[in-house]
Amino acid sequence: MPEGRDSKSNGATQEATKTVDVPAVVSLKDFAELIQVPAADIIRKLMSLGVLASLNQKLSPEVVTRLAKNFGFTANVIAAGTPAAVGAPAAAATAGVVKPVVPGKMRVKGAGGPVPRPPVVTIMGHVDHGKTTLLDAIRNAKVVDSEFGGITQHIGAYQVEVDDTAHDGIKRKVTFLDTPGHAAFTAMRARGAQVTDIAVIVVAADDGIMPQTVEAINHAKTAGVPIIIAVNKIDKEGANPERVLTQLTEHDVMPERYGGTVQTVEVSATQKLGLDDLLDTILLVADAEVEPKADPNAPATAVVVEAQLDKGRGTVATVLVEQGTLRAHDAIVVGEAHGRIRAMINDRGQQVDRATPSTPVEILGLSRVPNAGDRLEVVKNEKVARQRAESKASDVRDARLAANTRLTLEDIVKQYKEGAVKELHVILKGDVHGSVEAVQEALENINHPEVKCNFISTGVGTIGEADVEQAAATGSLIFGFNVRIDNAAAKAAVAAHVKVQEFNIIYNLIDAVKLSMAELLDPIYEEVPLGEAEVRMPFKLPGARGVVAGSYIKEGKVARGASVRVKRGKVLVHEGKIEQLRREKDDAREVAYGYECGILIPGYQPEVGDILSVYEIKKTLRTI
Repeated sequence: MPEGRDSKSNGATQEATKTVDVPAVVSLKDFAELIQVPAADIIRKLMSLGVLASLNQKLSPEVVTRLAKNFGFTANVIAAGTPAAVGAPAAAATAGVVKPVVPGKMRVKGAGGPVPRPPVVTIMGHVDHGKTTLLDAIRNAKVVDSEFGGITQHIGAYQVEVDDTAHDGIKRKVTFLDTPGHAAFTAMRARGAQVTDIAVIVVAADDGIMPQTVEAINHAKTAGVPIIIAVNKIDKEGANPERVLTQLTEHDVMPERYGGTVQTVEVSATQKLGLDDLLDTILLVADAEVEPKADPNAPATAVVVEAQLDKGRGTVATVLVEQGTLRAHDAIVVGEAHGRIRAMINDRGQQVDRATPSTPVEILGLSRVPNAGDRLEVVKNEKVARQRAESKASDVRDARLAANTRLTLEDIVKQYKEGAVKELHVILKGDVHGSVEAVQEALENINHPEVKCNFISTGVGTIGEADVEQAAATGSLIFGFNVRIDNAAAKAAVAAHVKVQEFNIIYNLIDAVKLSMAELLDPIYEEVPLGEAEVRMPFKLPGARGVVAGSYIKEGKVARGASVRVKRGKVLVHEGKIEQLRREKDDAREVAYGYECGILIPGYQPEVGDILSVYEIKKTLRTI
C-alpha cells in the first residue's frame, strides 16, 4: 500500500501526493479497496453527480483518475495484462500505463467509431446575473462592451481550452453556448438547452432566484441535461449564496450540500474567483455523467445555431458540428438551403480548414438563410445538394398550400364579417433568427379570446416576391423587422393588394399587429336617437318610388340615410331607412326641430298621425 495512505481522511479533497496503481478495467468495489475508502463514500460522490452506481459498476479511466484525485490520490492506470503490484512506484509500470483518451484531443485519422469529444455547455440564467461576463472571464475576451445595453442579442458559440487538473493539467476543450437572458428570447434559450450536454445556470448571489432563472431550470430539465449552478457576484455587498441554495430547493433543485445531486459553485466573474472550480466541475460532470462522444470519421452533420444575411458576406450561419469532420469546400444541404462551404471561421475570427465534433464555426456559401435548428449534412456534390434542397423546399411549399386554400380578398372580407375567421394571417421576416423568434414570441403572447395571430411563415432576409405570392394566396399581411422589401416584390404587392409594413422598433410592430387584429373583431354597434316626426299629410311626387310622408319635426332632427321606426298608435308598422329628405322643394341632408319636411321611406305607406322615431347606428371599433 502507498505509504501514509491511512492518514487520508475519507472524502476529503487533498493535494494528490500518493500514487496508486489501478487496472484499466476496475469495479467500484475493487477501486474502493485499492484506495482504502469506503465504497459508500464513492457511491455517495457519484450520486452527487447524478450517477447511480452499484458495487460491481465498471469505472472508466477518466472517472477513476478524477475520483482518485478527489480522495487525495494520483491514479496510475495500468493496461490489462501488465504486471504491476499495488503500491509499486509508477515508474515500475510505465510501459503499461494507459493514457486516458481525453475529450478535446480529438482523433480524426485511424480507426472509426465514437471517441470522446468536447462537452457542450450552455450558460443560462436571468438577465443581468452575469452570464456573458462569466463567459468572458473564462475565455479571456470581452463581449459585453460591444453589445448594445449589455444584453446578448443572439446565441453565441465559443470554444475554450481549460486545464484539466485531474490529468496533469492537460489542455481540454469545452464548447460554450451563451444564451440571451431577456424574456423576449425565451425560445432561443430553449433551443440552446436542446443542443447542450451540460447546463450552467448563473444566479446572482445578491439577487437570488428570478423568473427567468426558473425558466432556465425548466428548459434544462426538459432537455434532460445535468445542471450546475454557478452562484455569481459573491463579492458584491448583500451577497447571500446560502439563500440561493435554499431557494433552489423550492424549485426541485437539490444542491449537493443539502444532500442532493446538483453541483453548485460560488464564483465572481468580475473578480475571476472560483472559475477553476467551475471548470473542474464541468469536466467532472462531463466525464462521470455525460461522457460525450462522436465519430470524427462519420459523414459530417451539424446543427444551425444562428443564421443571418450579411450585406458584405452573404448568408452566414453559425453551426455546431455533431458528427464527422466538416471541411472547407464541402457540398452541403441545410434544410431548404444548399451550397458549398466557401469559408469556415472559428470563434476567434480565424479561417479554418476543418471542424471536428463540438466545434462551432461560421460558414459562408449557402444559397439562402437557413432556420435555426436546421440540420446540416455533407453530400457528394453541389448538384446533389441543390436537388435535395429543392425537394425539401417543394415539400414545404406543398404543405403550406395544402394547409391554406387560396382565398380572394373578397372571400376573406366576407368571412371576417361573418365571424368565420378570427385569425390574423401573418408572414414575418427579420434580419436574424434571434429577432424573428423574439418578435414571434411577443406576438404569440397577445392574448384575446376572439382573435389570434396565425403565422403562415417566418424567415430571415429581404421581403421577396415569394413572400408576396404566399401572402396573396393565404390572405396574409407581411411584417418586416429590420428588413426591406425589394423592388420587384413591392410592385407585386401593389398588384396583388398585399399589405406590407416595415419596422425597426419591435414595440411599433407589435402595436401595428394589435391594430390589425382589432379590425377582425366584431365592432360594437350602439343605437343613438336623433329625433321624432309626426306625419301630417301623405302625398306622391312625380318620379318618387313610393308615397312621401309630409311630416313635422316634433323633437331633435331627422337625417337622410338614418334608420326609422314607424308606430301607428302603439303598433310598430314599419322599419327602414330614410331614402329621400326634402325641405320645401329642395333636397336636404337633415331637417331640425320645428320644421316641416317630406320624408320618403321605401316600402312604407304613410298615414296621418304616424310617429317616426329616427335614429342612427353608431359603430365603435374595438381595441386590443
